[in-house]
Amino acid sequence: MIKILDARFVTTAVEPKGYPTSLAPEVAFVGRSNVGKSSMINALTGRRKLVRVSNTPGRTRTLNFFDVDVERGTKRHTVRFADLPGYGFAKVSKSERSEWQKMITAYLEKRRDLKVVVSIIDAEVGPTPDDFQTLDYLQESNRQIMVVATKIDRLPKARRKPRLQALAEELSLPREAVIAFSATEKLGFDEVWDALLNTLTA
Repeated sequence: MIKILDARFVTTAVEPKGYPTSLAPEVAFVGRSNVGKSSMINALTGRRKLVRVSNTPGRTRTLNFFDVDVERGTKRHTVRFADLPGYGFAKVSKSERSEWQKMITAYLEKRRDLKVVVSIIDAEVGPTPDDFQTLDYLQESNRQIMVVATKIDRLPKARRKPRLQALAEELSLPREAVIAFSATEKLGFDEVWDALLNTLTA
């Protein structure tokens, strides 16, 4: 049983010198713009407005850090979430997109506290070329990756299991490696937290 005790905003950064210092293990969330990343983080932290959900994809332009105090059984944990800018959809200039990529790459390559990267895929749309490119990059960087398929509620219940199987095959992953999630139907909350804590405490 997962229980959220507290969640709070820590800081915003655009370069390594602005990263927060902490002993807490860090989890980064990556995904294309409009994949439901902000809604997912809000659902996982039990806070409806911790992360601003925008109707305009690509609004996140910085690295945003949050601390979450969570309890599982009798043990308490503090986990730091890093919300990274979405990719692949935002209507921005090439120079601005280049700056984003540099910022994200610097974080993913140099952040010592980073233990897991949650790669978010739209369950209905499936992996895009940008998603494949990001996953390849993360694997080459030897980062621990967790794949979550969001917006599963948009599919009829009878189509959900076959869709997850197809997603896993597309990504060359075992079926159990793709976790279904819906912020709307509150699906996948315990599964994501269990997977994160199992990895962070291993």
